[in-house]
Amino acid sequence: MGPLTFDALLRSLKQGALDPAYYLHGDEGVLKDEAVAALLARAVDPEARAFNVDQRSVTDLDPVQFDTLVNTPPLLGATRLVVLRGLEQLRKATRLHTALLGYLASPNPTTVLVLVQGAGEPPDRALAERATTVAVEPLPPARVERWMAHRARQLGLELAPEASELLLAAVGNDLAALAQELEKLTALTASTGQPASRADVAALVGVRRGETLQDLVDAALDRAGARAAQLVEPVLAQAGMSGVRVVTALAAALLGTALARAELERGAPGPRLETLLLGHLRRIRPFGVGSWEATAARWARWAERWESGELSGALRLALAADRGLKSTTLTDERGLVEQLVLSLAVREQVAA
Repeated sequence: MGPLTFDALLRSLKQGALDPAYYLHGDEGVLKDEAVAALLARAVDPEARAFNVDQRSVTDLDPVQFDTLVNTPPLLGATRLVVLRGLEQLRKATRLHTALLGYLASPNPTTVLVLVQGAGEPPDRALAERATTVAVEPLPPARVERWMAHRARQLGLELAPEASELLLAAVGNDLAALAQELEKLTALTASTGQPASRADVAALVGVRRGETLQDLVDAALDRAGARAAQLVEPVLAQAGMSGVRVVTALAAALLGTALARAELERGAPGPRLETLLLGHLRRIRPFGVGSWEATAARWARWAERWESGELSGALRLALAADRGLKSTTLTDERGLVEQLVLSLAVREQVAA
């Protein structure tokens, strides 16, 4: 059986007995923490958690310490939960890795072991074959909106609809950043008892209507260079924003437009283009592009405004900007991004 999804793990915890070991990997750290919390809630009664929960890093353990952790009997309860983090730092063929594989071959029935691997690393095949594996990947855009609403309810925060819209536009699909901003909004509105408004989000995150990253990308791909350049300074001033993030968003939009242009040149009829692009998005499941329906509509619209050669040139410009932004000698982040968006508006320069 292949790895479970995050949703499948949650469903399994409601339906049957716990498995002896779980291996969480993938790129969404916030959901890994939520998975660990769900396993904790299912495995150990609240009054017994002081005695029956251990969370450690593999870098702090040797085989003897690991054996003690997983084979200590529970106290005042039926089950212990042991969470080991940092699995991406555990190298194969080490003594601890060998001990872990040996334990998984015959696990302690009174211990639930949860192995948590950081983002950016492929799963360890040997661990995946011996534990219940959960691939914890970023949520699609529609799920991010529902996740944000759920997290707000957990915090006792009420968000006005326009506040939710602006927060998503400003922060994007980064769950960790959204969680942080929701906590700030909770503190900000605690004394008033009123729902968080668009003005609260604008004041806290530093973004106003018409000045989001998506607004900048829209202007640049619409080839409205002056408008895009005007947006660079207020967008870069927003919390958590950087020139690299702006250029990455522009490059993603250019790649999507190139895909749409290729579909057009292969003979895809205009009315069906958005449907084809939406199918691509659902298969690829890209991170950070916002609503897939809105993204497909944008790519289809921009495909009518860009030639293939221009898109190739624009991507080269974006790559050069990205390299410049990552250079240690860079002194003018705003100027470099402004130069890029202005260049995208000039057909002759982009096509060169």
